[in-house]
Amino acid sequence: MAAIEATNVSKRYDTVIALDRVNLTVEEGETFGFLGPNGAGKSTFINALLDFVKPTDGSLSIFGHDCQREGVAARNRIGVLPEGYSVFERLTGRQHVEYAIESKDADDDPIALLDRVNMRDAADRNAADYSKGMAQRLVLAMALAGEPDLLLLDEPTTGLDPNGAAEMRQILKEENERGATIFFSSHILEQVEAVCDRVGILQAGELVAVDTIEGLRESLGGGTKLVITPSQLQNGTLQAIRTVEGVETAVMREDTTIEVTCTNDAKMDVLVELRDAGVDVVNFRTEEASLEDMFVEYTNNR
Repeated sequence: MAAIEATNVSKRYDTVIALDRVNLTVEEGETFGFLGPNGAGKSTFINALLDFVKPTDGSLSIFGHDCQREGVAARNRIGVLPEGYSVFERLTGRQHVEYAIESKDADDDPIALLDRVNMRDAADRNAADYSKGMAQRLVLAMALAGEPDLLLLDEPTTGLDPNGAAEMRQILKEENERGATIFFSSHILEQVEAVCDRVGILQAGELVAVDTIEGLRESLGGGTKLVITPSQLQNGTLQAIRTVEGVETAVMREDTTIEVTCTNDAKMDVLVELRDAGVDVVNFRTEEASLEDMFVEYTNNR
């Protein structure tokens, strides 16, 4: 059974289209990354899953339960870390987690959950004293209560330092190994690439790609990145590279290297184009295109 099923889901606010005929299936046991620039509609989609907003058209289900008609049954199987969740400043961390356990009719040990997110030492402090990162860890502990079948996380590493983000990724891996389905939105692409089985890219409310990272790479003609160190740049050099058949993107980096995402067959053509433009190449190397490279291509040029 699919963990999440979206069929022709649209959401309009007057003249603004937040979601545009989104079709998506997330299989049980997957770790799925939901990507898109700010304003793409990621949070709207998650809020529709939670029945916080009603789709204008289409339907959504979680483990076969319609999110609008059977919202309670759908939500009983999920743990949620929403974006921008506000903790209750007068309650301690322990009290927050106890509330989550009680609301799910579970029997977890609140201190064990707090320990898992590295918050044991702050268990009896009021949440008013928590940093943004500590509050994010606390809400994750609440989401883990009751061993949910689906973890629904909206920008889960907000406010976390690199160590905290790494701990978050480890917890997600452990939950997936336990059997939970993971669905999370993020703009930090390295984190998505590190843990996800598949990704979906949302652009202006439209789902423009759903695939494995390797599948996305192949769909862009092999997804080679050519990193070039030129002797100098002239006006129009980047634009000349972009006109080469097989080139997807060409950008200048701060260290004065040029990064070109292109098909394997186009690599030599790019170097020839630079030579014809009078640009000497000091050095070049090829790399496999990253998720960031593919994200730029899909959101800028599709």
